Amino acid sequence: MDDSRRCDVLALLESSPTTKICAPMVRYSKLAFRCLVRQYGCDVAYTPMIIADSFLKSQKARDADFTTNDVDRPLIVQFAAKNPEEFASAAEMIAPDADGVDLNCGCPQRWAMQEGYGACLIDEPQLIAEMIREARNRVTVYPFTVSVKIRIHKDIAQTVDFCRQVEQAGASFITVHGRTKLQRCEPVNTEAVRLIKDSLSIPVVHNGDVNSLESMHRLVQETGADGVMAARGILKNPAMFAGHGVDKQVLSNWVSVSLSVYAI
Repeated sequence: MDDSRRCDVLALLESSPTTKICAPMVRYSKLAFRCLVRQYGCDVAYTPMIIADSFLKSQKARDADFTTNDVDRPLIVQFAAKNPEEFASAAEMIAPDADGVDLNCGCPQRWAMQEGYGACLIDEPQLIAEMIREARNRVTVYPFTVSVKIRIHKDIAQTVDFCRQVEQAGASFITVHGRTKLQRCEPVNTEAVRLIKDSLSIPVVHNGDVNSLESMHRLVQETGADGVMAARGILKNPAMFAGHGVDKQVLSNWVSVSLSVYAI
């Protein structure tokens, strides 16, 4: 990446009233979709979760899992990793083409946790802290963020302690999905997100039940979050952050973006 194209995601979170973020979504938050939502008020977009081990070992996996272009900024690449070496190596490899990396500590799917990825990692604060420190030490480009996306524990004090350890290790910011790893459709715990926000000095992003501009404003008020991350809401309505629904223009733009991105 040309250094002039680098974006400072941390500065954006610290200066913007509410930073609006497209969540990492397996199969969905790929390049074409990211380019579309950027036309409708999305400030930062994440790639789908990428398995760091496969990404490091296989050029085929890298080509399949990661594509970008000149307008795909600010961009954060989310990795699933379970040891410091593979997370740091993946961060180092992707750093020239992204503005940050994120460690997935929130995926509640059974296959991920059985492999040692995702939400099971919220019970390993010392390991996560070491992964953050190692990535920080290995990536030399600037600006570049190293962040973590988590779910909460049943005992919120445990989550606060986890987040403090991650902050001390050098995390740029933390995204909190206000549900436990066993919860799916229950209302998000905004009080937990507020407590985490009040306990940290780094920015906190709220994730969960962001389905409209109205819900975004309400959740920011309830949590004090510096940003919001939308998944199902923005997937249903890519123009959500712009405050309007899916109309003919949105559909036309989706076709144009897709044809441009996937042109052979």
